[in-house]
Amino acid sequence: MNLENKVILVSIALSLVACGPSQETKDLQAKAKQMIGSLPEKMPGSDQDTADRVSLGKKLYFETKLSQNNTQSCNSCHNVEGGAGVDNLPTSPGAFGKSGDRNSPTTLNAGFHLAQFWDGRASDLKAQAKGPILNPGEMAMPSEAEVLKRLNEDADYPTLFSKAFPDDKKPVSYDNLAEAIAAFERTLITPSRFDDFVNGDHSALSKAEQEGMKTFLASGCTSCHVGNLLGGTFYRKVGQVNPYPTEDLGRFNVTKNPDDKYVFKVPALRNIAHTAPYFHDGKVSTLSEAVKLMGYHQLNLRLSDEDTGKIVAFLGTLSSKTLK
Repeated sequence: MNLENKVILVSIALSLVACGPSQETKDLQAKAKQMIGSLPEKMPGSDQDTADRVSLGKKLYFETKLSQNNTQSCNSCHNVEGGAGVDNLPTSPGAFGKSGDRNSPTTLNAGFHLAQFWDGRASDLKAQAKGPILNPGEMAMPSEAEVLKRLNEDADYPTLFSKAFPDDKKPVSYDNLAEAIAAFERTLITPSRFDDFVNGDHSALSKAEQEGMKTFLASGCTSCHVGNLLGGTFYRKVGQVNPYPTEDLGRFNVTKNPDDKYVFKVPALRNIAHTAPYFHDGKVSTLSEAVKLMGYHQLNLRLSDEDTGKIVAFLGTLSSKTLK
């Protein structure tokens, strides 16, 4: 390439940079900021979390001593070691091999949700952490006392609990165990390219991904998937317009309110491209199928393959930058 052509190409490139983003892209960024928003830097409750408490919580999150036969930890079903906070199974096997009834939700960004579990039976991360350890179908520990016995007999945990809870006379407690795990989980915040876009980097999303966002918004997906998590903020009946085949009564099992039959917490769409299979029953294997089914069951839409592909492209922008 001669010097003259190089000069022309450089001039074109500088011209494009000078032009900046189109008005259409600017308008989409403004709409995304208004309707969805970006992830906060801290989770609710994290102000009291110390480095010692988070460190203890991380160790406990990976601790197999919290299961009766020393085979399972929190991470077994909610893998955060290069995973998206799930095990990518339809339903998760417990310590003794029996699978549960529902798909394991991700722990990534979970502290931003209005409540925990599909049916919202735990009010927060701390309450949630207490459940699986004693659940016979999950980690199957027989009692809180047995859990504490194992921790007190460990060479490290008594000292670690004392550092994490220096004001407690008996720092090794079941309540503190759950609080420490919650403290670690409050660090699991996953900003994405979408957040970069919302925060002003108009080049963070490709043209195709921006088209996907437009399709997502125009299709009415934000009637459920709203807020900076795109979900996780309220409950909705699965099969709201067209019935979804399930025998799981959802939130009704917690509230006993007939209006809560088949009602579940709306899943957040952060990292959704990495959390297959989908829905409370884990019966949907691909994101494309999940998008189409939700369009039909929740919105009475028959999404085309083209529109489905656009939405899936957009959903990929919600993935953590550390996930591949």
